[in-house]
Amino acid sequence: MEILRIENLTKTYGEGSTQVKALDNVSFSVEKGEFLAIIGPSGSGKSTLLHIIGGVDRPTSGKVFMNGQDVYAQDEEQLAVFRRRQVGLIYQFYNLIPVLNVVENMTLPVLMDGSIVNEDRLEELLQTLGLTGRRNNLPNQLSGGQQQRVSIGRALMNAPAVVLADEPTGNLDSKNSQEIVELLRMSNERYGQTLIIITHDENIALQAHRIIAIEDGRIVRDERIRGTK
Repeated sequence: MEILRIENLTKTYGEGSTQVKALDNVSFSVEKGEFLAIIGPSGSGKSTLLHIIGGVDRPTSGKVFMNGQDVYAQDEEQLAVFRRRQVGLIYQFYNLIPVLNVVENMTLPVLMDGSIVNEDRLEELLQTLGLTGRRNNLPNQLSGGQQQRVSIGRALMNAPAVVLADEPTGNLDSKNSQEIVELLRMSNERYGQTLIIITHDENIALQAHRIIAIEDGRIVRDERIRGTK
């Protein structure tokens, strides 16, 4: 079942001779439960694409549909609700709130949405992510790998339609990088979570179901490696 569809997506910055086309007529779709890796050199448009999918940055033209909903037909207030409920974002530098502990950081999107925290889901995520003994720790009391685990938990707390990870291992050593990728794969398999990862790491990309390669704002390769479960 299709969960995400991108139609003729274009994004330009600047005007006239200084205009840069970050995305150039990009189209593809993603099935529910798929693990997709998007690769490409720096400046190819990968992060721009991820931010547009996540409702963070509006396209110049084209459409994004998630669960059949036209994302950019919504006003700013509706977009904010969309980001909280439909998208889980994981960044390279964690973006945790320094004065909040592990549980508070993980549950922040739920509370901001005015919803009640699902305590069973919280406890399951803490256990799965190896954070049960760290629940009251502040970010500066955690290692880089542990902080990224918290950001994964935060992204999964609302059971979003799609999890978007922008270079999630870019700030970690090889051991922690592999552990984070395994946790993301687990969430994809255990929760049927649709996962889109941007990465420079070929080893990470090869663990996905499918790889899309982008250069100069265009898709140059779209290859299925293995089937979804």
